[in-house]
Amino acid sequence: MIPIRDTAPCHSTPYVTWSLMVVCILIFVVMQFMPYELSYKLIYLYGMVPNRYANPQWGLAYGMPFDGYLSFLTSLFLHGNWMHIIFNMWFMWIFADNVEDRMGRWRFLAFYMTCGLLATLMQWYSAPTLTIPVVGASGAIAGVLAAYYFLYPFERVVVYFFPVVLHVPAVTFLGLWVIFQLYYITTSTFVEGVTADSAWWAHIGGFIAGAILYRFFLRKDEVV
Repeated sequence: MIPIRDTAPCHSTPYVTWSLMVVCILIFVVMQFMPYELSYKLIYLYGMVPNRYANPQWGLAYGMPFDGYLSFLTSLFLHGNWMHIIFNMWFMWIFADNVEDRMGRWRFLAFYMTCGLLATLMQWYSAPTLTIPVVGASGAIAGVLAAYYFLYPFERVVVYFFPVVLHVPAVTFLGLWVIFQLYYITTSTFVEGVTADSAWWAHIGGFIAGAILYRFFLRKDEVV
């Protein structure tokens, strides 16, 4: 199911949502015009490479000195390919504006970054010896989806489900999204020969963080 839009009204201009999207898109586009060697190096330096923190000597040997965990933050603004950024920004466009509306701009920014950092931490904890970079805004966006799930459970999400367009409750669409994440985690963990091709633990970690924390970031007049 591909979401097209939602029906929840937004009463303010989502400047933070738009700004985060612009930053991610600009960084991605600029990196497409860089020499491959340079973009490859930047992905490894500013993406979160788990083994860099589990084994600092390994990181030093491969030109990645300890950075004070900076990449847990910078990795949120990097994306691996066009499909990666398109899907992330599309989900951001549909769901984040309403969450920003309920939290206010600065609280939403703090919530987004907190969920992203906790999601990256969960991904690191799940595979601390991984030697490839983990990048993408997915974990932070998963936190946004969790907030939307609880704030707008019965708003409709318009989805394209080949060959028809359906209007489904947000609680159904996002509930299915969580089930798919758990399915991919289970198969990549317990089924021999299946490898993870995405940061599924970051998705779940971000969603859990968002589900727990969202109410602490709501504006005082919005607390539920």
